[in-house]
Amino acid sequence: MKHQIDPKVDCVFKAILGDEDHTHLLIHFLNAILLDELKSPVVWVEILNPYNEKETRQDKLSIVDVKARDKEGNMFQVEIQMSVYPSLPDRMGYVWATLVSKQLKKGKNYADLKPTYSIWIVNGNLDKDEPYLNSYRLCNAQGKVLGNLGSVWVCELPKFHPKQVKTEKDRWMKLFKEGEKLDDIDLPDWMNTPEMRQTMDIIKQFSEQEQRYEHYRARRDYLLEQSTIQTNLQTLQRNLAMETRRKLQALKDVEQERKQKEAALKNEQAALREKEAERQAREEALQREAAALAELARLKAQMEQAAEK
Repeated sequence: MKHQIDPKVDCVFKAILGDEDHTHLLIHFLNAILLDELKSPVVWVEILNPYNEKETRQDKLSIVDVKARDKEGNMFQVEIQMSVYPSLPDRMGYVWATLVSKQLKKGKNYADLKPTYSIWIVNGNLDKDEPYLNSYRLCNAQGKVLGNLGSVWVCELPKFHPKQVKTEKDRWMKLFKEGEKLDDIDLPDWMNTPEMRQTMDIIKQFSEQEQRYEHYRARRDYLLEQSTIQTNLQTLQRNLAMETRRKLQALKDVEQERKQKEAALKNEQAALREKEAERQAREEALQREAAALAELARLKAQMEQAAEK
């Protein structure tokens, strides 16, 4: 290819899965990811926000996720996320909940709600202890699901390390993780399917067509800029948090030292009071002893006077 193209860049991602001219790729992708979730395979979809090259070229900030609905009314949302930040899980839940709530138009009730499936492909790790693919749904601590509202699926690409491509899901994940390295002249065996070959044709268009490549490069540079800003912001936040913790610890140390000095002073004052009490006790004992001696001397003098008489 003339240029290496990363299918994770959102304009390419949406051209693959969000173009009305090849909805079968989206259908194939949904069935691959949601194989164990769907009651029956998806056979038809309507893309609700189809890929529009002119629109996305004009607006660097355009939202390029994919939203679709199947013939049963089930809702689907697919999004590529190039960077991870602390509030990303909250955003995932919010997007899913918004898609669920938007189904209720005037005259409809809760029984009309259809399952909504939100799929996020993340080029980063949300939780290092979890597997690369996780699904989340409303349920209690025992795992009992509340309602039939669908689920949120999260695919963390850095954790995906297949030794062999065994499933269609593996094929899609490997494409998005390693697609930038592919050579259309010498495709690996795992790319030798109709869906993957057509996907490669779409990627090749961004490589060979100058206008599309400029669009791709603009999006890639913009996403890199946003990722850098996000990374710098997170670094700043971490440094600020560390500095705040350091200052708080310094204050705690000063307070601890003050308390220790205060306790030492109280102990010293208590020791002085104890010594003063001992001094006073000795002085009183001496006074009593002196009084007793004086009384003995007086009695002795009286006895001597009586003897002389």
